Amino acid sequence: MPPAPDPATPRTAEAGPAAGALRRRLEGINLYLVGMMGAGKSAVGRPLAAALGYRFIDADLVLEQACGRTIPEIFAAEGEEAFRSIESSVLDQIAQWHSLVVATGGGVVTRPRNWGSLRQGVVVWLDAPEELLLQRLRADPTPRPLLTGPDGAPRLRALLAERRPLYGEADLSVEQAAGDDPERVAQRVLEKLPVILKRAGGCP
Repeated sequence: MPPAPDPATPRTAEAGPAAGALRRRLEGINLYLVGMMGAGKSAVGRPLAAALGYRFIDADLVLEQACGRTIPEIFAAEGEEAFRSIESSVLDQIAQWHSLVVATGGGVVTRPRNWGSLRQGVVVWLDAPEELLLQRLRADPTPRPLLTGPDGAPRLRALLAERRPLYGEADLSVEQAAGDDPERVAQRVLEKLPVILKRAGGCP
């Protein structure tokens, strides 16, 4: 069974008849939020899930709960390759569930096998400029194994250059700017989803 939805959802994107109709059109298909660390996948995922009547899941938290260790501990003990294998297994499990908004890890797009699970749903890229990502990451105390050390900014730039074409394979992208709150970004996702469903003939 998937974890219970996160109860800390003080505000939501606009939930009304349009969101209800959109939920019916989705027919339980999962939404997978992809993007760089600092893109706000968890922050946007909560109000987005609430508006659709979906459950919200943070894939990194599911992974940590399954392993009984934090992601930095897994990286330190086993390395990135082992972590990516665990991440793929967790994603495969999540893909068996339905009616979820899933915040994925920033590097989930780097493994081709993961796209088999992602493509079972709608993949949404939360895009953000490098400056905004850096601003958010500097304000966030969460340890980031791939950004440790004094060269965090150049490393982020390199990762973004490597991953941007992969994020671009998403079904839709939503650009963010400084000052955008999660509810506003979630609302943009809701506004763009009908276009994807229409283009896919009802279901992606």
